[in-house]
Amino acid sequence: MSKKYKNLVLPGITIEKAAAEGKCVAKWDEQVVFVEGVAPGDVADIRIIRKKKNYLEAIPLDILEPSRLRTDPFCYHFGTCGGCKWQHIAYEHQLEFKRQQVVDHLQRIAKIDFPEVSPTLPSPLTQYHRNKLEFTFSNYRWLEAQEITSGEEMDRRGLGFHKPRQFDKVVDLKTCYLQPEPSNAIRLWIKAYAVDKGLNFYDIRKKEGFLRNLVIRTASSGELMVILQVGTYLKDELEALLTSLQEAFPEITSLNYVVNNKGNETFYDLEVVNFAGKDHIIEHMEALQFRVGPKSFYQTNPQQALNMYRLVRDLARLKGQETIFDLYSGTGTIALFLASQASEVVAIEQVPEAVEDARTNAKVNGIANAHFYAGDLKDVLKGGALDRHGHCDVLVTDPPRAGMHEEVIYEIAKLGPSRIVYVSCNPATQARDLALMDPWYRIESVHPLDMFPHTHHVESVVSLTKRN
Repeated sequence: MSKKYKNLVLPGITIEKAAAEGKCVAKWDEQVVFVEGVAPGDVADIRIIRKKKNYLEAIPLDILEPSRLRTDPFCYHFGTCGGCKWQHIAYEHQLEFKRQQVVDHLQRIAKIDFPEVSPTLPSPLTQYHRNKLEFTFSNYRWLEAQEITSGEEMDRRGLGFHKPRQFDKVVDLKTCYLQPEPSNAIRLWIKAYAVDKGLNFYDIRKKEGFLRNLVIRTASSGELMVILQVGTYLKDELEALLTSLQEAFPEITSLNYVVNNKGNETFYDLEVVNFAGKDHIIEHMEALQFRVGPKSFYQTNPQQALNMYRLVRDLARLKGQETIFDLYSGTGTIALFLASQASEVVAIEQVPEAVEDARTNAKVNGIANAHFYAGDLKDVLKGGALDRHGHCDVLVTDPPRAGMHEEVIYEIAKLGPSRIVYVSCNPATQARDLALMDPWYRIESVHPLDMFPHTHHVESVVSLTKRN
């Protein structure tokens, strides 16, 4: 960074508006400054931490005049763990900012005509709304300021979330407001047990240690899954811990472990050992049941996911005779949700394990008119395997954050469905794709949804109709 800017303190800067990735925008010396941890309307002393080609990045030192949009954060760890960066902004204003994100992306990236964007659909719950959390064990937890200045020797073992931009440090959580109980109780019990028994926590720098990662999944059915990852297989210690955990929390219906000595915490390519109970839990959505295994994807805000799927169903305007194509179908949630109101649903997903989950869920629910294909979408669409299903009347697409491959968009245009419902977790890539689709389809309506309260993330559901 240029010496002109390094650690430069800018006094009394007015924060103008919300921006992407949870940051806000200010102006100084005719330059754009992106500031973390503030709210539009704040007047603050800020310090420059980074100089980019076209902008500066800064952090606040002192809030001189708080914005009227502010509210008191409810979590002790706010500002440290980085999980809920908008807790200091009143929820109704979070929804406004999320809608504006969708508008901005359509204007700046898509640059096509679109109708007025609907207000952001609020989440039914703004606390305890998630059904899955992952926690990391570390022998090098983040120390709070009062701990550092105390001069006392600290136990550095921690269990919680990674500190932002500190890959080797974990914020040891006291209470997390994201997932309902017994999530907090299980996490705190496991840490206390491990400390009492002298079990070592994983060292990410040395890539060694015993306790590594903890996944807790809760379900609307009341069932509960726990997955414990260990870096080293210590049979006696592991079995003693899991047996004691089962006794302490008999409500756990699926207890599992994974031995993971890889360089990262993902376990989708590793064996999951079912220690006790079932190898899955059951989620409910209207009259449907979904088997959720340790590696299964399922929307993490289930109540809002139900609202989103109902919106998709409404926008599809089904009359019962349609053939629906569902792209990037995952474990078949949308496909199965729509199946009862269509002639048939043809679902395509790249991950073979997800397709197997979808087929299992179709059998569990007695659904025979949903057909699932595994493979690269552009190849499956080109290959002719779907010809036997006839004309595609309605197409639903729910791609990953990267959006749709350009060739997939051209194949959709060849299919020529009358209506398209595009579900996105990234309105920026959605806007890019909508611009490519514009020669064939016009935007009929745009609906932001809040799946992740107190974060900058926003879902966007867009309905399109075929041009004449």
